Amino acid sequence: MDRPTCLGRLRPEADWSHGPTKRALERLVDDGILHRDDTGAHTTYFPDFRRQSIKEAIRLRDSDHTVEDLTQRLTEMNAQIRRWKNEFDVESPNQLRGTITDQVLDVTEEDRRREIAREWEQLQRRIEIVGLAI
Repeated sequence: MDRPTCLGRLRPEADWSHGPTKRALERLVDDGILHRDDTGAHTTYFPDFRRQSIKEAIRLRDSDHTVEDLTQRLTEMNAQIRRWKNEFDVESPNQLRGTITDQVLDVTEEDRRREIAREWEQLQRRIEIVGLAI
């Protein structure tokens, strides 16, 4: 559940009725698992990413991974980000996305850069989680 969920779209896709679905989502908000956003035309719900990160860090800490293992993984993830920065001469995933509009690229290269930007963001989240675990 990476994207906010609109209750109106969720209900038809899942074949759920509005009342029970709304109550279930509200319980998740009350429990701090989801956040609610009422600023748009429809109420949307999205996960508490901090809570998920802490939970994942605890899982990593309690697993069979040693501090050395986690530190090595952290080094590898940071090295990958440095390679992308050097390859594309950018400092962030969004700057990489910006190169798609700045340059004349074929569709394959545009898709590759979008995918790398997504992977880069995922690695940034993993780096935070592994850092917490260490």
